[in-house]
Amino acid sequence: MKMKMTTLFIVVSIIAVVFSACGKTGTPEPDVAVDNTVSTEAVSSKGSTQEETVGITEVPEIESESNITEDQIQTEDLETETEDTEKMMQMKINGTAVNVSWENNESVDALTDMCKDSPLEIQMSMYGGFEQVGPLGADLPRNDAQTTTSSGDIVLYSGNQIVVFYGSNSWSYTRLGHITDQDNEGMAALLGNGDVTITISMEARQ
Repeated sequence: MKMKMTTLFIVVSIIAVVFSACGKTGTPEPDVAVDNTVSTEAVSSKGSTQEETVGITEVPEIESESNITEDQIQTEDLETETEDTEKMMQMKINGTAVNVSWENNESVDALTDMCKDSPLEIQMSMYGGFEQVGPLGADLPRNDAQTTTSSGDIVLYSGNQIVVFYGSNSWSYTRLGHITDQDNEGMAALLGNGDVTITISMEARQ
């Protein structure tokens, strides 16, 4: 009886070992799944690398925008240089240039328009021992007011005559400007020795 039980136990043990071995032979499948996962991750990693590469190709566009900005700056610089060479109205008395501080009014604007295309020459005449007066050949806007002039003053009289003083007078005028680089003696030397020709032209700003 004991022999039979021993033999049965051995048989059962052998069967258990066989089934256990058969069970282990089916386990490689998870390893395959792991390989697939790794492969998928590798593909995903490659895709990410490609996206990063595409992102790098966008750098030239940023550089292009930078170049446009530099072009705009250069254009602004050119505009600034153009403004620096802007023309302004200049007066000459018998060919001698004088510095004039012009008024900001409609009369001066109209006078500027008269000489913007070509110089305006005015034949002046001495009058009263303190001024020279000459016809403009056109009526300008005016805003006359009682004015006491001094040497170097430039005024509009009756809307169509320009007057330059080397002395003083009191009358109803529209102010046009004042000669700033001549004193009383300088103005007397320019205007007190006979009739003169005044030239008003547009010249590049110095």
